[in-house]
Formats: sequence, structure tokens, C-alpha cells
Amino acid sequence: MDSVRLIDQWPVTNAATAVIAADGTVRAAHGDTGRRYPLASVTKLLTAYTALIAVEEGVVELDTPVWPEGATIRHLLAHTSGLGFDAPKVLAEPGTRRLYSNAGFEQLTAELEKHSGIPFADYQAEALLGPLGMRGTALTGSPAAGAHSTVDDLVRFAAELQRPTLLDPRTVAEATTVAFPDRAGVLPGFGHQKPNDWGLGFEIRDHKSPHWTGATSSPRTFGHFGQSGTFLWVDPDASAACVVLADRDFGPWATEAWPPFTDAVLAELRGQG
Repeated sequence: MDSVRLIDQWPVTNAATAVIAADGTVRAAHGDTGRRYPLASVTKLLTAYTALIAVEEGVVELDTPVWPEGATIRHLLAHTSGLGFDAPKVLAEPGTRRLYSNAGFEQLTAELEKHSGIPFADYQAEALLGPLGMRGTALTGSPAAGAHSTVDDLVRFAAELQRPTLLDPRTVAEATTVAFPDRAGVLPGFGHQKPNDWGLGFEIRDHKSPHWTGATSSPRTFGHFGQSGTFLWVDPDASAACVVLADRDFGPWATEAWPPFTDAVLAELRGQG
């Protein structure tokens, strides 16, 4: 696929990418896919998946009450707990607004630690990273933005998202379907969106505009991008996923480069490139 070579035109020093089919086959890759990069908020995908494993293992339930009062594990995953962006300050009643919240994900893992008695990073290593063979991935900071990984490892994770082995496929389907519909909010880097659709840890593209995926991405596309110049999306209609890691922080360059890159990948997948 020639489209993956578009990363060579980006204003970055290093970048790597891979396109993954629904059966886990790597359709194309470019760059040093074994190089480790900080994931920034792509970390939230790994955190959310670990939380869902904890739900299936009976550590908590999606409707387990948490702080702030009136919120649940589901609210924390869906950015509707009412907590602010970086500080554990309550700004809204749970369920009423989509407030993108790093603090909410930190509260989420605090709740998981309380119920499991295991440090979250250890639980994640045992429940997710180990079984998928993600040996180049580690959570060394905030569960909202503190993981490092490689394209090679995220290929394994993208394959898991498309054909789950660690979770019941129905759990993944619920997590990648809009939770608390019709909530407005700010999509960081792309402004106010109404609605600002989100699943359980996974951002749902729907009809958001502007957006970091492509104009031809299906509304069912889900994933996340990170401020470190990273993204992972899964487009169920294209039966494919894409991972990009780069060494330049998100900014105007990314809003200009990422959508046409995704459109070029999708065009090739559809036989139009």
C-alpha cells in the first residue's frame, strides 16, 4: 500500500505506521515499527480495555458506584462523570455532559485498585499486555496518558479490538457503541462537538466535523489520538484498523496531515487508490 508512505512527507523526525485487517493480518507497514513512542492519550484505550477485562472478571461492574457521588464505572469510562480535565474537581452532575477527563481515568484506575487489591499497572500487564505479547508496552505514568508502546505491539491490540480473544465480543461491541447519547462537549484539538459521541473509553467518530480521522471514515469508526502525535482507529466498515506513532506533538500539522492520510489508506483498502 503506497498510502502508508505518506508519513515520509510529514514534518516529523520519526514516524511509523501499520494497517491491520480484521483477521489480524498486517496489510502494510512503514517506518521502524519496533521503536517505542509515548502514547499520550492513546493510553486510554489500553486502560479502558483493561477495565473491561476487570468487569468481565467480576472485579467491578459497569454500574458500580464510584466517586463523584452519583457516578459509576460506566460514567468514568464515557467521560460523563462530571470530573474536570486534569483536576479531580466536579464540574457537572454525572451523565449530563461529556467532559473529557484525564482525572476521570485516574479515578477509574483508583477504583479498580481498591476493588482488586492490585496496582493497576500490574493488573494491566497480567490481564492485557502479557496475553497479547505486548512486550514493548509499559504503563509508567498516568493511566490517562502515561504508556509507551510500539507499532508492533499496537498491531496486536488492533487485532484484538477487531476479533476479541480476551473479552466477549458483546462487551467490545458495547464499549464501541455510543454511551450516554446526545451529550455535547469539546473534542480536544478539534473544538466543540454536538454531539460529542463516546463509547466506554473509545471515541466514536459518528458525524463529527472537524475530526482527526478521514472524511471517508465510516461513522462507526472508533479509537483515540494522543497529544504526542499518535493515533489508533478501527473502521468496522472497512474491516481494518490503522496505527500511527510519531515523535512530534499534536498540532496544526496533524490536523492537516492525518485526515488525508486516513482517506488515502481507506481508498487503497477499497481498491480506489
